[in-house]
Amino acid sequence: MAMVASTSIVYHKPRLSVVCRKKDRPDRELEREKKEHKYPFKVVEITPPPRCLGVRCFLTNIHCGESVTIEGQAYTVSAETHRYQLRKGRYETSEKRLDVLSTSRYILNLYLDNLLDNS
Repeated sequence: MAMVASTSIVYHKPRLSVVCRKKDRPDRELEREKKEHKYPFKVVEITPPPRCLGVRCFLTNIHCGESVTIEGQAYTVSAETHRYQLRKGRYETSEKRLDVLSTSRYILNLYLDNLLDNS
């Protein structure tokens, strides 16, 4: 009976990683770019009935209570919503949405909420 002995050598290829960066720039330009970077938001006016105002670009640091002007109308942001979707085991941003009210309606709602709290 013949016996065959074999040794197997496992060779692992080193993994290469690619890093993409912009050209080196002075710090001032990088800071300015970060501050001025805008993202698309789906804008919805939430007064009944809800009305879609389209997709608009706003700064990344937009928050509730901030005033925005869309098509000549003044609106106040009442909520910012980020929706995520699970793709290939990772969550990715699928939608960014701003719920807005006309500025006069926003102030009226604040006043009525204050009256309700005080009663």
